Amino acid sequence: MGIDFTKKSTYFYELPQEQIAQTPVEPRCNSRLLTVDRKTGALAHHHFYELGQFLRPGDLLVMNDSRVLPARLYGTRADTGSPIEFLLLKPTGEKVWEIICKPAKKAKIGTHFRFGDKLDAEVLDFTEDGGRLVRFTCEGSLYAVLDEIGQMPLPPYITEKLQDKERYQTVYAKELGSSAAPTAGLHFTPEMLAELKTQGIGEAFVTLHVGLGTFRPVKEDDIRNHHMHIEHYTIPAETAEKIRQTKANGGRVIAVGTTSCRTLEGAAAEFGEIRACEGDTGIFIYPPYDFKVIDGLITNFHLPESTLIMLVSAFAGYENTMHAYEVAVQEKYRFFSFGDACLFL
Repeated sequence: MGIDFTKKSTYFYELPQEQIAQTPVEPRCNSRLLTVDRKTGALAHHHFYELGQFLRPGDLLVMNDSRVLPARLYGTRADTGSPIEFLLLKPTGEKVWEIICKPAKKAKIGTHFRFGDKLDAEVLDFTEDGGRLVRFTCEGSLYAVLDEIGQMPLPPYITEKLQDKERYQTVYAKELGSSAAPTAGLHFTPEMLAELKTQGIGEAFVTLHVGLGTFRPVKEDDIRNHHMHIEHYTIPAETAEKIRQTKANGGRVIAVGTTSCRTLEGAAAEFGEIRACEGDTGIFIYPPYDFKVIDGLITNFHLPESTLIMLVSAFAGYENTMHAYEVAVQEKYRFFSFGDACLFL
């Protein structure tokens, strides 16, 4: 019997709780880097600042420049003063947002909430998956108010408070709109990016706004029945051109993170090529899968049985991936959003 790639339990591994990174490493580039040769499965242990050793002049790093919204708000119900927590998901109109909240039973249609003295909200409707549609009221820009009073929407497995909001942003984050960070890029420093440029390594940007669906567990035993989340992406003309040129010159296109990978492969699957485009992708990549664009992948270590470890298994090979994870656990690598990185080439 061969491996059943459609079975959720195929992608399970044991992880001690203490290896889930609670705080980021300082400086960013000091995190560890496990390199994996996709052809041979050979592993080597390095640090992220050594990344340039594995790249060649003419290679292209494709990064997701989405910026995380400080989208978690703590407030009170206007009439009773009872506490409420909002997590903003996506805008649907002028200061109207889809949110999830807890305790949800307190948020009936027409209920008003206050967040300090700068922001009010009214529940307009329920959403299909148990969230709410709310209208915010504030002076000036809602984004400016969020920047002032909002908290970073850290994943549920991070329980420590983040001291510096910018540590959950990449140094090149620009386009505001994500509910979670594209974490593979958190390891880069401006100095490291400048150094890679002098080495002849190109850089290009896509934007994919990361939704909370990225943390949604796969509940179906047969992963083909999993309902994949949809995320909005943009590929600028300059990036499409750089990818074409890199390919034509024999260079490698290396996706920084699964979000960059999904953007490129989702666009290629839809249009048959990489071109300037904008749209939504719900691409679900698991073995076997024929990658059309990327030649390398930089990514963090992902949750057991998650869609992200399935994507990595499709790119690097299932045995290579699970062996790399087994070794990473033995070698006490740090896992998940603030954890260490992997390079698959």
